[in-house]
Amino acid sequence: MYAKGMTTNDIESHMRELYDIEISDSTISRITDKILTIVKEWQERPLEEIYAVVFMDAIHYHVRNEGRIVKRA
Repeated sequence: MYAKGMTTNDIESHMRELYDIEISDSTISRITDKILTIVKEWQERPLEEIYAVVFMDAIHYHVRNEGRIVKRA
């Protein structure tokens, strides 16, 4: 959220609304300060030459199975 431009106060409000968690903006600031270097390292890492990708798709049909109608891919 911080990387997307939200302020620490915005994040605090967002966490309260979504998760009903009370967290101070100073705690959010300390957390972002600690992980910011890790995020930058990850962003600047060398990319692999090849990445494996698997696409899975199915059409679901209603079929009769042991006298019952069930959905099958």
